[in-house]
Amino acid sequence: MSVFLVTASPESVRREKEKARALRKTQWWQRQVSKGICYYCRKPTPPEELTMDHVIPLIRDGKSTKGNVVAACKTCNNQKKYLLPIEWEAYLRDFSAEESTKEKYNWKDQSEGNRDGRM
Repeated sequence: MSVFLVTASPESVRREKEKARALRKTQWWQRQVSKGICYYCRKPTPPEELTMDHVIPLIRDGKSTKGNVVAACKTCNNQKKYLLPIEWEAYLRDFSAEESTKEKYNWKDQSEGNRDGRM
């Protein structure tokens, strides 16, 4: 994962988190989660399991606005963390390439095979 500079002040992050809490109570947000689809992986997800994700993270000067928050499954939200959209896309591309290579060569993790690395 790349290193980045924290550009948002703690006070700014606190204010935006307050705005996010208020936004979660709106009819607009309820409609977003009622769709039951994760913004990132597009998988059906029970509405109660969708979380609010800031596309541009708060710590990187993102805001709690309708244009910057999406409903995401917990898995995607936890993996994305503080990544910007371009960084998240690169992560997914790299992850997909790694998974394709594993499938192509039928690789297993060390824990799945023998301890010495042989299948």
